[in-house]
Amino acid sequence: MRARSFGSLLLAAGLIAAAAAPAHAQVQSQSQGQGQGGNVQGQRANRVVQPYIEVGQVVSAELSPGDDVLTFTQIAAGVDLNVQGRNSGAAVSLRYERNIGYGDDTVDANTVSGIARGTLALVPNTLSLEAGGLASRTRIDAGGGTTANPLVRENAESRIYSAYAGPSLNTRVGVVDVQGVTRVGYNRFEADDALVTQQGALVDVFDDSVTYLGQLRAGVRPGELLPVGLAVTAGGFQEDIGNLDQRVRDLYVRGDVTVPLTRSLALVGGAGYEDVEISSRDAVRDANGVPVRGPDGRFVTDASAPRQIAFDVDGLLWDVGVLWRPSSRTNLQAAVGRRYDSTTYYGNFTYVPSQRSAFAVSAYDGVSGFGGALGNSLAALSSDFEAIRNPVTGDFGGLVSGTEGQALIGGLGSARSAAFRGRGVRASYQRTMGRTVAAIGAGYDRRTFIAATGTVLAPLNGVTDESYYVTGGLTREIGRSANITTNAYVNWFDAAGDTNTVTAVGASAAYNQSITQRLVGRAAIAVDYFDSEFTAQDFAFATALVGLRYNF
Repeated sequence: MRARSFGSLLLAAGLIAAAAAPAHAQVQSQSQGQGQGGNVQGQRANRVVQPYIEVGQVVSAELSPGDDVLTFTQIAAGVDLNVQGRNSGAAVSLRYERNIGYGDDTVDANTVSGIARGTLALVPNTLSLEAGGLASRTRIDAGGGTTANPLVRENAESRIYSAYAGPSLNTRVGVVDVQGVTRVGYNRFEADDALVTQQGALVDVFDDSVTYLGQLRAGVRPGELLPVGLAVTAGGFQEDIGNLDQRVRDLYVRGDVTVPLTRSLALVGGAGYEDVEISSRDAVRDANGVPVRGPDGRFVTDASAPRQIAFDVDGLLWDVGVLWRPSSRTNLQAAVGRRYDSTTYYGNFTYVPSQRSAFAVSAYDGVSGFGGALGNSLAALSSDFEAIRNPVTGDFGGLVSGTEGQALIGGLGSARSAAFRGRGVRASYQRTMGRTVAAIGAGYDRRTFIAATGTVLAPLNGVTDESYYVTGGLTREIGRSANITTNAYVNWFDAAGDTNTVTAVGASAAYNQSITQRLVGRAAIAVDYFDSEFTAQDFAFATALVGLRYNF
């Protein structure tokens, strides 16, 4: 396990994100203990830096298919940071965990998990640096499906890492608004070996990728020069996938018109030119023409083989839609059109009626690899949030709560190595009700894979994997020195649209009690169940933890 080397990837991104904290920010330490997933006081401060250490004793009982019971010690250290200024902001949740088994080394592990997102103003209100990072464990099944909530002791555990950084521009030249963004990212998926389905077909699992994104937009608002608004946008995205030297390239230029109908409603439309290409090389083949696999089970790329085109579209793109902004708390953008040589739908809706409630939903459509989809979700996250973690394992499941609602990076979907067109929808809701804070997220993801004829990935061309997910968390304050936190999740995965389905369900609850100003006692329990048609047996575990946490 290379948790240390790739954990440094998240740490580097976290340091960049933390640099977004204003130099004059006053750090506020919490006077009460904080359990994972919620503050005992039930309130999030705007400026918090909370390092901590934890020690706990864990008992994990296998309920199905066996009855094995393991006991191990869990030692962890981490930091939760949230600092918001006028033009900069950062949120970081970083945790290192060491599990020590007794007489059985199957649970011995080092794990780095966390999420970081920050914005640093280089020139106030004009130029800023954005960065983010993610490290998390995931469970992967034989069909390539993933869930961000791995079962304890399950040998199908894998690890995901993602980080990006780049400048963004937002300025005004006369009556022209100018916005630009550039990002470079790296994504990695660590799996112990290739996976084999019941039919004996090997799944090539995503390894790593580098992504590049750039966009520049210039426009004038309605009423500035003309009764309508005008804008021109040029941009591009490229992902270089390590598996078989795949490359996804999407370049475009377009013009847009905004036609106001009322003070809060406008019609929007645009058209332009796109050039989209997906290509790869074939795998090395032996004397019998059988593809060669490396020690990690992935196909070995034939660097001398010519690049094969899997998808090539260039020509007209267009869309029409609506823009509705009745207040600063409500925003709707929705459009339908044509892109990638087919019909496309996308949009987003946010509603934040008060600081106690927030709702968000978005629909997306794009071409990328596994890493590109993960990086785009990370970049869409606000830099003001609180990560919600599993109270027993400490894992980050993808749900965060914050002032702009919450974001979900739990739609990992399929981990196949092939590039794909991904379409889906995700929604989230957060509400504070007195002493109770609740958050829930749900989504649907559909990936249609794209592969070149004549290559080892050719059988995947046109194959579609689908996933559905729901996850939620709730914190209830009890008096001034204790709280209860609960988390639950459900994931469904349908491989290639047939009967190869996977269902993962789990729930956890924890009680956190302040013993002194900085010392907190913790007790938690979790139940996880995994039902897969790729395996002959289902898996179920119950896990309990008792321990202490010290907040510095």
